[in-house]
Amino acid sequence: MSSTSYIFVVGASRGVGQEIAKYLIADNMKVKALLRTETAAKELEAIGVHPVLGDALNVDDVERAILGNEPIQAVISTLGGLPTDDVKPDFIGNKNLIDAAVKAGVQKFILVTSIGSGDSVVAMPPQALEALKPVLILKEQAEEYLMNSGLNYTIIRPGGLKSEPPTGNGILTANPRIVGSIHRADVAQLVCRCLNSTNANNQVLSALDKNMIYPGLPDFVEFNLGNG
Repeated sequence: MSSTSYIFVVGASRGVGQEIAKYLIADNMKVKALLRTETAAKELEAIGVHPVLGDALNVDDVERAILGNEPIQAVISTLGGLPTDDVKPDFIGNKNLIDAAVKAGVQKFILVTSIGSGDSVVAMPPQALEALKPVLILKEQAEEYLMNSGLNYTIIRPGGLKSEPPTGNGILTANPRIVGSIHRADVAQLVCRCLNSTNANNQVLSALDKNMIYPGLPDFVEFNLGNG
């Protein structure tokens, strides 16, 4: 990825998205973020992010942000609903982003969803699956929409998320049966490495900490991102 055009991050006000924005800025990348509140915009502007106020559920907001004068080379979405949201953005918001990315001709779209989505449903304990089922259905719809969009994509499905500092032990695997936990900062690092990895193009990968994988699972191969 070049350093002259922007990486567009959605979901940067909190969690994995915020960690991604920090990681990219530290790597001297130009970052633009779609944010819903002035407070979040000011926080991210303070670390060097170019904020754009808007809502991913609003097509006009998304197109204004992605199809503006500053070229966007890649979109990273960690968009996900909060329990308090009346309308969850997991599918509709991501659909709006994908449609705008197609129009803008971006080089890569990285979508962060969750283990339990799509064929990784087999990795989820039944109780957790029942609780998360409504949102996992929306995430799966977003994944399928991206895969059918014609965009160059990488889909990352993290395991259970923790907020502690990075361990440096984050790994990716294409095996949908593997489940465990991972720190948000380690997910961010893996996502940012995927930006420049041709091996990661058009792949669906689970993200886990190699020391936090649940016991009793089958052997698996760690995905090799290569050198980009």
